[in-house]
Parts: sequence; C-alpha cells; structure tokens
Amino acid sequence: MLLYPNYYFENVQSIPFDIFSKKGIKGIILDVDNTLIDYSIAMPTEIKNWVKSAKEAGFKICILSNSSKEEKVSFVAHELMLDYFMSAKKPLKRGFKKVLQYLGYRPEECVAIGDQIFTDVLGANLMHISSIYVKPMNATEHWYTKWKRPFEAIILRKFLRRD
Repeated sequence: MLLYPNYYFENVQSIPFDIFSKKGIKGIILDVDNTLIDYSIAMPTEIKNWVKSAKEAGFKICILSNSSKEEKVSFVAHELMLDYFMSAKKPLKRGFKKVLQYLGYRPEECVAIGDQIFTDVLGANLMHISSIYVKPMNATEHWYTKWKRPFEAIILRKFLRRD
C-alpha cells in the first residue's frame, strides 16, 4: 500500500540505526517541519545528537523539505551541518530524484523520514525508498496540513492493526 510507511516511530531520535544496516541503507532523507523542528523552530538536542551519530556511523544525510522558507530550512541545515533541497513539492518525484543524485545512491539504499503520510511517506514509496513515519512534534499546524491529519490517523490505525 503506497500510503503505509515501512516503519513507524515516535520521533526521529528513537529510530535505531541497526534497521538501516540490516537493509543496506546508506542514505537518509529528512523532512523539516514537525519532523526536525516544531513550528516555533525549536529543535531538540536529541535530534542534533541523533544526526551527529548517524553521520559518525557513515550515513549520508540530506534534508528534503516542501517549505519555501529559505531562512527556516537553511537554519535547520546549518544547525545540523547538512545540505538541503527545498520547495520539493512532495509527494512528486522530482525532489526525491535530486536528493538521490546528490547522495549518489539508488532508491533501495535510502530511507526517507517525515511526519506526513500524503507527502513524505507517499513520495518515498512512489520512489521505492523505504519510508519512516514519525509522529508530528507539535499539534499546532498550518491549515494545509491540519485538514489531512484525520485521514492520516485512519491510515495509521489500519497500518498498525496490520502489523
């Protein structure tokens, strides 16, 4: 099912690296809003530590965001010392293709992590990239995200019952 993530975790920092190694994952694609930062642009120290550990473990990491707010995305990228692509228009494939080219990996060698089913998970699955859904960091959201959450909840309930 294209709307089901391959994995589900509470947050980014709770994702164990061993699931990547077992599947031959070398590249990590990260969403920004409500995945790495909340809407007040607060980033938990645990996320910084997780990204640092992922780099030390040899993973190549890149940010892929639908945001068009350069200041915000570049701030996050700078804080984590990562490169980024923005205005991605996920779930369309274009942004994912750019990141794959940048990372130098095939889709099956990457994982995409995000908090939205209809953008992050669907886009990754369309590209045959392993997808990880994480719970949104904050309940405060923009209207264009908030209206999708009830539909995502239905999909997640079915996904969790399936496993």
